[in-house]
Amino acid sequence: MSDSIRKVNVIGHLNPDTDSICAAISYAYLKNQIDQSTVYEARRAGAVNRETGYALAHFGFDEPRLITSVRPQLKDLSLTEQAGINAETSLFVAWSLMREEGMSTLAITDEKRTLQGVIAVQDIANANMDILDRSSLGEACTPYVNLLDTLQGTMVVGDPKGCISSGQVCVGTSPKAMANVVKTGDTVLVTNRFKSQSFALEQGASCLIVCCEADVTEPIKKLAMERGAVIITTPYDTYAAARLISMALPVRAKMLDAGKAETFSLNTSVEEAQKAMARTGHRFFPVSDEEGHYFSLVGSGDMVNPKKKNVILVDHAEVSQMVDGMEEAEILEVVDHHRVGTLETPGPIFYRLQPVGCTCTIIYEMFQENGIEIPANIAGLMMSAILSDTLCFRSPTCTPRDVYVGKELAKICGEDPDIYSDAMFDAGADLEGRTADEVFNSDFKIFSRGNVSFGVGQGSYMTENSRKAGEELLAPYFETAAKLKDVPMIFYMFTDIKSQTTEMLYWGNGAERLCARAFNAEAKDGMAVLPGVVSRKKQVIPAMMNTLARFEVEE
Repeated sequence: MSDSIRKVNVIGHLNPDTDSICAAISYAYLKNQIDQSTVYEARRAGAVNRETGYALAHFGFDEPRLITSVRPQLKDLSLTEQAGINAETSLFVAWSLMREEGMSTLAITDEKRTLQGVIAVQDIANANMDILDRSSLGEACTPYVNLLDTLQGTMVVGDPKGCISSGQVCVGTSPKAMANVVKTGDTVLVTNRFKSQSFALEQGASCLIVCCEADVTEPIKKLAMERGAVIITTPYDTYAAARLISMALPVRAKMLDAGKAETFSLNTSVEEAQKAMARTGHRFFPVSDEEGHYFSLVGSGDMVNPKKKNVILVDHAEVSQMVDGMEEAEILEVVDHHRVGTLETPGPIFYRLQPVGCTCTIIYEMFQENGIEIPANIAGLMMSAILSDTLCFRSPTCTPRDVYVGKELAKICGEDPDIYSDAMFDAGADLEGRTADEVFNSDFKIFSRGNVSFGVGQGSYMTENSRKAGEELLAPYFETAAKLKDVPMIFYMFTDIKSQTTEMLYWGNGAERLCARAFNAEAKDGMAVLPGVVSRKKQVIPAMMNTLARFEVEE
């Protein structure tokens, strides 16, 4: 996607219900038809429940991709893809690249762009300063091509594709001085003295480096070939060559292995990366792409002013129901049918709030206003959302507009609302193989009034047996859920769709008092029966908020 095209995430609330998911998909489709210069993608803020899964599968949709945070990520920085260096690259070449690129760190990768390690300028400096380490070239099996590049050398005898496989590095001044120094397999730096050159070869030197570009006689060449030795000439004098030769080491010998290095992915949050950087003394860190391949290096200077993620919220405007990091995102629009929530934005945004039973009812009207035809599969999702939120037109939140829109969408997708809703609700109530955590979070929201916070969940059931099974599964889980959600009170609506009655189960200090006062009902042993109460949005939350307000006055 080019820089001129923005991406906008269309997101519903945490613990998404059918309206939240279907509204995100439908509105993203509508926005993509209206605005061809921007990519709108539906995302989900949690696991899809079975009711929603039924609707998605029935109309041929995959689940939207999960999004857990909208904080800026490394992918939102202006990073450009960089190539890594080969593990056989010499320290000298790596150091030259660092100078040219103004970098203090390089990534080492293989031909598949898999990260193998990183090397910093400090690693190269340490290798260069370790003058007593004479065996590293052999231990690292240093390629001869590295010697040729580092010393600007010429291969006189030998195969440039070979490598130093053993021995130490010595300086050969005279036969007498070399007698007790040069051993088999050593690399020896010599000048133009014939006796020194021949003695080093006779002592078993595997590589002869002739300094000052001195001539190598034919007898010396013949002796080297007979003994399987290599001869390289270099324009550097003995001192310079001795200083430079350690820089021929392959970077793999001094790199920090990938398994020990601090690495990030493009999906790592900027905040997380900054904290990790602060814990180490390094300046640059490798970043992998979403397939795990090396992408680039990132430094603290790259973290300045990251691009904010662009977001459209559907079916919610409560901060407690939003994905993490929304305060760091750019909220462009809100399309909702709930009360005005706790959302604050730095400037004006498009905010469409209508008192209807379902967000998809509003989105239907936006399709009509923009003259966009609704495909059958999108119509099916929108109908599913309306039937879910209005309990197939039985909920007191259901408006005549919801009924009209739901039936119009049913015509487009070719479904009978009554038959389809029974199947959808049955799928949602099926508890086989499900955990208490999964069922509890299938439709649970957190609310607050003043300093008091509480959570309200809801499950809709077509039969008494399925409702009772749900209650038995969830009631023992309330205390655990309260701790995980960090709320002092838990309420859960077990709603019988056909009788339009809710059995409200509750847990927590003060929950019984709130439930009894809010609904003028007998609350006992963790339950209150609420005839005619089926809507969390219209009947439960307003009653609880008003009661909490009265508590504040009384206290």
